[in-house]
Amino acid sequence: MAPSLDMVFSALADPTRREILSMLLEDDMAVTDVAEPFAMSLAAVSKHLAVLAAAGLITQERRGRVKWCKLEPDAMRAASVWMQGFGQFEPVHLEAFERFLRQELPEGDPASEHE
Repeated sequence: MAPSLDMVFSALADPTRREILSMLLEDDMAVTDVAEPFAMSLAAVSKHLAVLAAAGLITQERRGRVKWCKLEPDAMRAASVWMQGFGQFEPVHLEAFERFLRQELPEGDPASEHE
């Protein structure tokens, strides 16, 4: 069963986990190498890796006595497809929206007195 979008977005919400994914874009890495740049314990990094693995964003495997991490880029496909659905909307231009409101709302209207 594929991980849920909630699990993927939850995993991506943490900056440490996003940094780990960026590191794994280059190549597979041993857990100790993943942990090296972070000012946290190996156990804490392992917890981050477990969250990424549960979300399907990485896989881990033992090669001899070393545990390796591998990025699974296809795991983000569902999240990417979901986010692309929002690309159909034009960005809101707040200044233009404010001008529109000033034109449409009468000066004495309590709704226009938001400041």
